[in-house]
This record gives sequence, C-alpha cells and structure tokens, in this order.
Amino acid sequence: MPAKRTTVRDLRRHNRSLLLSKLYFDGPLSRHELSGLTGLSAATVSNVTAELGEEHLIIEAGLVESDGGRPRVLLRVDPAYGHVAGVDIGETGVKVELFDLTMNRLATVEHPLASPRPDAASAVTQVASGLREVIAESGIDEATVLGVGVGVPGTVEQGEALRVHAPTIGWTEVPLTDLLRAQGIDLPLFVDNGAKTQGQGEMWFGAGRGARHAVIVLIGSGVGAAVVTDGTTYRGSTSSAGEWGHTTIVYGGQECRCGSRGCLESYVGAEGVLARYRKARGGKAAAGEDEQSQFAALLESAGKSKAAAKVLEETAGYLGAGIGNLINLFNPERIVLGGWAGLALGEDHLPEIRRAAGEHALKHVFDQTEIELGRLGPDAVAIGAATLPVAALLEQGADPRTAGSKRGTAA
Repeated sequence: MPAKRTTVRDLRRHNRSLLLSKLYFDGPLSRHELSGLTGLSAATVSNVTAELGEEHLIIEAGLVESDGGRPRVLLRVDPAYGHVAGVDIGETGVKVELFDLTMNRLATVEHPLASPRPDAASAVTQVASGLREVIAESGIDEATVLGVGVGVPGTVEQGEALRVHAPTIGWTEVPLTDLLRAQGIDLPLFVDNGAKTQGQGEMWFGAGRGARHAVIVLIGSGVGAAVVTDGTTYRGSTSSAGEWGHTTIVYGGQECRCGSRGCLESYVGAEGVLARYRKARGGKAAAGEDEQSQFAALLESAGKSKAAAKVLEETAGYLGAGIGNLINLFNPERIVLGGWAGLALGEDHLPEIRRAAGEHALKHVFDQTEIELGRLGPDAVAIGAATLPVAALLEQGADPRTAGSKRGTAA
C-alpha cells in the first residue's frame, strides 16, 4: 500500500494540534519554550500561536524574564473559549457535569434511575434533563458548549450508526446518539465506555498522569478497565477491549450478569459482593436503601461481623488476583484503582489487594508496578467523559463544533 501523502493542510493541523496540546497540558509557556519543547521553528510557532490567538483559543498569561533580553510573553489556553459537559450513565443513576475548557467544574446534577437495569429511554431522558439543568444553573449560553461526552456501562460500536451494547443492564444495539437527538440535544456528542472515559480522566489529571503504560480499573456495580500505552487507549478491533470484569476468575463459578459464570465482576463488583454477603447471612441484606449505602454498611461492619470481614477478605483476594492477571498480561508501570466501589474498598483494603496481586503476578514484573487509588473520586467517569470533546479539539487543532470528530460524534 503506498504511503499517504502529507499535504500542507495536514501539516498545518499537526502544528496547531501540537502547540495547542502543549499549552493545554503544560502551559503557560512562552513562544521560545514552545519552540524548544515541540521542535518547531520560531517562525512556525509565532505564526500558529498568532492564528490561535485570533481565534481566541489561547490568551496571554503574563511575562517571564529572559536571559538578557526583553521579557517573554506567556501563553495559555483560554478557559473561557468554550464549555464541555460530561455524563456518567451508571446502573443506578445519571450524573451530568459542566466544565470550562480547562476543566473547572461549573455545575453538577444527579438523577437516580428506578432500576439497576434501566431502559435506554429512561436514561436518555435523564441525560437530556441533566444537560439542560447544568446549562441553566451555570448561566452560560448553550452555544458555547463545544460538546458532550457520555460514559456508558458497556461497549460502544463506533461507526456511521453508533450503537451501545450493555448486556449487563439489558441494552442491545442501543442507538444512543439518535435517542439523544430525538430529545432535542443538538450539541456534538462523544460516546465511550465508562471505564475508558475514567481512564482518560485519570491519565490527564489524576493518578495516571506521567505514566506511559498504565491500566485504569473501574469497580462499581460492574467492572472494567482501560489499558493505556503512550497516551493511547487500546480499543481492539470493535472497540470492546477492556472488558476485564468478564475475564474468568473461577472456572464454573457463580453466575454473572452477562450470562457467563465465574467472571471477575461477579466476585468484586458491588452487586456480586453484596450478593455473597447476603448469602453468608442466610439471605439477610446489608442495611441501606441503595447499592452504595449497602456497600458502605458492609465496609463499616467488617470490625464487628465475621461474615462481613470474610467477604471483604475474599473480595480483596479476588481483586488482587485479577490485578495480578493485568500485570502479567500488560506489564504496566502503574495500575490505578477507581470507581466508587473500588475507591471505597481500596481505602480500607489496599494493602491486602496489593499483597494478593503480588502473590498472583510474576515477581519481577510486579516489583516494577505501582498500584494506586484514583485521585478523581467518584466523578472520574463524568470528568473523563468531558475530556472527549477537549481531546477532539486538541487532536484536530480546531473546534469540534465545526471540525467533526473521529470518535463518537453524531451528525
């Protein structure tokens, strides 16, 4: 196959993307620093930054002394250029958050879902309502929203007709973007698996930052992972890679929501952990009105209940074994444990989880791997989802409202 010819337009977009990304993640920087960090000539940096300034994508951010010459002007991405929204569709609720371009949170709303197996129509209604609420609460003009990122509990089939497959909550080929359009949402839409959006958020702003090779795991009701190498999330041939929760941890083990048996999710996901606790107590459920409060009650009971202590000890062991598998498979320098249940479990049991991972991973590889808790908290999926339109802006060097997107944008 002949090599693709690089056009002047391609080069221009590359230079815009390179400089805009450098300013976004490492700014404020002077033009002189940008030239040294990117390898672009001083003339190219001057021309491109002037162009970005005319478009109001970047602004001046003060002066810095130079060696013997005039002070150099510092540049940064303008937080007020536009806004982005992030949506977390979970098994129990929908969270919608609004940010400025540099991810300062402006508004948040949460809507519960009536069932842990919510139908798509109900979830979409809550998403549309939440978007209108955060825009109204923040007082911004909807026209300033660059895009809406949506994290979903399933795999996302990207293509001309985007489809969401989430068998654990009963979704099959759900045309999510079409449903949102039918609700009157006309903003650019970016849809991805929730574990992957959490992964991007932690890599950009959280515990994954600075790592070249990392695995960001999500443990809530369900379980997933994002495998990241050199800033790129591994997606597989149909974008379903990372379904770590549906790898087998016990052959012929307990039934999983996906229909298989012995999946890791059925042993370390909140729903599976609570089911084991309920069974250990002869059918008596943990106290609490919802899954999160019941999981918190289980953790609180560990010091006074042998059944609770045993279930949590087993859970830490299963989770450590699952992390050991990730270490052996992907040789990451860092594993980040996230998701609301993962953070709650890790806060009290991270040493046991690390110990179990060490028992199931190759020693030499394990010794080179850090295992940390996520730093973005339970909002990580929504924060990561909001980075999807920002990523489109940085990758294309242009506004996603006019440039389109490579991933998850509906026309």
